[in-house]
Amino acid sequence: MTLPTQALFIIDLLATFSVYMIIALSLNLEYGYTGIPNFGKVLSVAGGAFTVGFFPGRVLALMLNIDPKIDYAIRSHEVVTIINNFLEKNVLLSLGIFFATLLVACVVGAVLGFIASYPAIRLREDYLAITLLAMGEAIRIIGYNYTPIVGGTLGVMVPDPFRWSGGLRYVTSTLFMSIIALIVFLYLERLVRTPLGRTLKAIRENEDVAKSLGKDVTQIRTKTIMISSIIASVGGALYAFHSGNVHSLTYRRDSWTFWPWVMVILGGAGNNVGVILGTFIFVAIRKFIIFYKGYLSPFLPFDVVWLDLLLLGLTLIIIQMYRPQGLLPEKPTPTIRFDKIREMYASKRDET
Repeated sequence: MTLPTQALFIIDLLATFSVYMIIALSLNLEYGYTGIPNFGKVLSVAGGAFTVGFFPGRVLALMLNIDPKIDYAIRSHEVVTIINNFLEKNVLLSLGIFFATLLVACVVGAVLGFIASYPAIRLREDYLAITLLAMGEAIRIIGYNYTPIVGGTLGVMVPDPFRWSGGLRYVTSTLFMSIIALIVFLYLERLVRTPLGRTLKAIRENEDVAKSLGKDVTQIRTKTIMISSIIASVGGALYAFHSGNVHSLTYRRDSWTFWPWVMVILGGAGNNVGVILGTFIFVAIRKFIIFYKGYLSPFLPFDVVWLDLLLLGLTLIIIQMYRPQGLLPEKPTPTIRFDKIREMYASKRDET
């Protein structure tokens, strides 16, 4: 089934938006609510993607008794072709391996988050940002130079858990990604309204005050980074499944660390709805420029591939100058009205 160009554009837009929405929301949990400047977000994103490149293909190859002499990291195209032909006729196995891989990616993300939290609980903001940036770069270099993980310089193909949907493969993949992105949003909205969410804001504003109130700032920071890393690893895994391959050079710090930062700042740190708005604006601008680059090229004195970065950089500067709180600023935490507190106090006094 062949879809019209406009439909393909919308599907691609929604798929990219869903992935970046998940990653930007995870960053907002760290920075917007807790004040942790994670400039190594690519660490957990790549961890989730590398899980997809390493885990499902090898597991399915064992299940299907594919010749073990075939090195998956080098000849993944041969193995994945056999696997996809089988998955095309087995919906339950396809969905099972999809969700099992996401679960493994969550475990990998939690481990990477715990590792990243080690410097996070000991360093102040500036040194922490540099350390996390270096850790994010390290995983890309390891993936590129160590072939057994994701094929090194060649990369690997990954099994297609949506092969059973035929010509609607990308529609199905985008639908699953959108649903998972919505679940992540609802979960984080619920989380920030709990006592833990209010504690995160207290740590962000003044961690010394939070400590004086008996809060274990170290444990809470560790927990926050691990939760955020789990969410980001899911985003990386979804992107890898959607694209059908994993190459370490795809997971650069500009695409998976700096762009999510722009989305959070543009939309409004500390506001999940604002982050979603910032993510959509960012992704839409890039996709429209890519889609219409052939029409824009004659009117520009430079290569059109630089236009999106120039516009987004200019937008970020303008936002920082005139609306540093973002398009949708953080809303104050609702509290009990004073007259309500007075009524509660009066009723308790009458009881005594």
